[in-house]
Amino acid sequence: MLHLEAGDWKVALQPELGGTIAALTFQGRDVLRPTPAGATNPLETACFPLVPYANRIADGRFMFAGESYALPRNMEGQDHPLHGVGWLRGWDVQASDAGLAVLVHTHEADANWPWSYRAEQHVSLDESGLHVSLSVQNTTDRAMPAGLGFHPYFSADADTRLSFDAKSVWLADDAMLPTERAGANQLADWSTGETVVRSTLIDNAYEGWSKDATIATRDDTITLTGEGTPYLHVFTPPGLGFFCAEPVSDMPNALNLADPTILAPDETRTIAMSLTIAQG
Repeated sequence: MLHLEAGDWKVALQPELGGTIAALTFQGRDVLRPTPAGATNPLETACFPLVPYANRIADGRFMFAGESYALPRNMEGQDHPLHGVGWLRGWDVQASDAGLAVLVHTHEADANWPWSYRAEQHVSLDESGLHVSLSVQNTTDRAMPAGLGFHPYFSADADTRLSFDAKSVWLADDAMLPTERAGANQLADWSTGETVVRSTLIDNAYEGWSKDATIATRDDTITLTGEGTPYLHVFTPPGLGFFCAEPVSDMPNALNLADPTILAPDETRTIAMSLTIAQG
């Protein structure tokens, strides 16, 4: 476990468990859902990185540069490969001090992703809060599609409300694969601040969001901001006591539905996320 501290903020990192954030606190209060002791699955953590793609690829199949690809499943119970490769691999600590850690994950082309790449996370704390950047560099000698994202978990109770503006939402089928665009308030009117404790699942990508979202809790008002992330994926599983608001570069199944970002050899793509709290 690696610990950083600045002012009223503390963060604990678990590089060996998918380059994850284990806990983030402000004045001793949890800002992210804390990881339980002994956790071995990144899905139990406070936040994990999405690289080199975000969310699902339908059946793991897609066409790129005139070639067809088929990725294996990477999670039990899921028919579609999910969240990339980095969250399932250990990350190395390249550098660290009291307020900054640099984590690195390198991948050699294999069945899970047929291109080689190098990913970096820069995790920093200052008196305003947490700031994380995530980058991926194509280290293959041919072009590579690339998507990135962050998957933070927030605790949820009846008083927890989420608010943000967006242009549209992607509706999804039973496999949670996007099917069509709809008005941003089709599932919930987040622009007015909606409760995240819901009786039905929301697991959808919001397009053209305002790049900042507000999470109001009993104790704090958290601001989530994204950079290089035109989508915010909202996940509200009923009855589990948490929700996710994920700044991502691409919608689910982007390799089949949208024009992916393409990295030339040695080219890099970077996104960023910040979590801050309004202090009176």
